[in-house]
Amino acid sequence: MFNLFNLFRPARDYSPDDEPLPILNDTVFKAMLASDTEDSREALKSLLCACTGREITDVKVVNSELLPAHMDAKFPRLDVHVTFNDGEVAALEMQIGKSDDDLKSRAAYYASALYSGQSRRGMKYKRIKRVYQIFFLNCVLFPESEKLPRRYGYREEKEHDLLTEAVEIIYYELPKLEKRVEEYFAGKTGTENLSQDEKWCIFMRYRHEKRIEPLIKELCREEEGIMHAEKSVVKISRSYKKFARELSIMKRDMEHDARIDAIREEVREEFREKVQQENTLQIARNLLAEGSTPEFVQKITGLSMEEIVKLQS
Repeated sequence: MFNLFNLFRPARDYSPDDEPLPILNDTVFKAMLASDTEDSREALKSLLCACTGREITDVKVVNSELLPAHMDAKFPRLDVHVTFNDGEVAALEMQIGKSDDDLKSRAAYYASALYSGQSRRGMKYKRIKRVYQIFFLNCVLFPESEKLPRRYGYREEKEHDLLTEAVEIIYYELPKLEKRVEEYFAGKTGTENLSQDEKWCIFMRYRHEKRIEPLIKELCREEEGIMHAEKSVVKISRSYKKFARELSIMKRDMEHDARIDAIREEVREEFREKVQQENTLQIARNLLAEGSTPEFVQKITGLSMEEIVKLQS
């Protein structure tokens, strides 16, 4: 299961003090759905039901790292990797913005890895379970269409008949929900006109924004799965705030210790300088007592001629 403390460093970068942690942060997204709590498990089941359109009774989070096809192959690391019901598989990914890599090719690669990763020597192909690769994007990947979500599978080029249901790739472009949110606050529509997956996407996209808080609260009241997700995120936030307080105390103590160490080092340095100066003066006195010329003493000790004259007086 996901370790909550893994999220604190990146979460701190995305959330100022006393502001809600954004689910758009993939570490918060992972903690919300993959933590070892009842709220997290119920939220994950609800989200999968909304995205796949299937009734899901059991779900298990599994290793997020997929084995590569060969030694030199890419090593995919998924945000949330689950099996459910009769062994079908899903990977859920949160992408906060456009990538310099091809998100379409990445989704296809992940889906093929999920599919091929089930096979074993001697296993019949018909026993390989269906896989879902689900991307939540905080960017627009398909600007030519307002459709949400976009679902892809294996279809014939012209007649579009489905070859197999074995693989489904689903994209949710979260910014496309802005219009639905605006209509809600303008009084033109209500939450009853939102599909289950649209409600989930609005929750994940806008949960940390103060202006959308009334809509988020309504979604939590209406949808049990979203309420579980909210409870899961609140627990994460409390853990984060506790961590932040402890980190602040540690930082303060470290800074105090650093100041003390700096003062001690400054005193030690002054003492060393005084000792060195006194040793130099004593060497000069000894040389002068033995009859050395002031010029010779200056050359040996580095003292000024004025200092040497004072020693002679």
